[in-house]
Amino acid sequence: MTALNEHCRNTLNTSLGIVFTEIGTDYLCAEMPVDERTIQPLGMLNGGASLSLIETLGSMAGNLYLDREKYMAFGQSVTCNHVKSAFRGEIVTGKATPVHLGKSSQVWDVSIYNQQGSRICKGSITLAVLPRP
Repeated sequence: MTALNEHCRNTLNTSLGIVFTEIGTDYLCAEMPVDERTIQPLGMLNGGASLSLIETLGSMAGNLYLDREKYMAFGQSVTCNHVKSAFRGEIVTGKATPVHLGKSSQVWDVSIYNQQGSRICKGSITLAVLPRP
């Protein structure tokens, strides 16, 4: 995980405090703090921060699945539904799992959970898979 987090240093991950925490054969997880970088004015996790976590996890998972010397994946569409709130001081965890791993596209489900293990957001990202130039 150290190499993966180092690869993302000085990117949006750094700005939002996103840290990859676990990788498996069919999933990728990351944490993000609910703090001044990720809240909206009422002290709750901002939906845009949730979308950023979804895009970060899905895009990275999609690219890790590929032969990166030959292909690369880019986000085409990202959506989510907020089903519960998270508040300042919490740490949320996202988990990306594949739905479709095709030759020209991928679809990943990404769920975000609070520290109690309750799902607070359900998202999806579609990636375009292209050959490297």
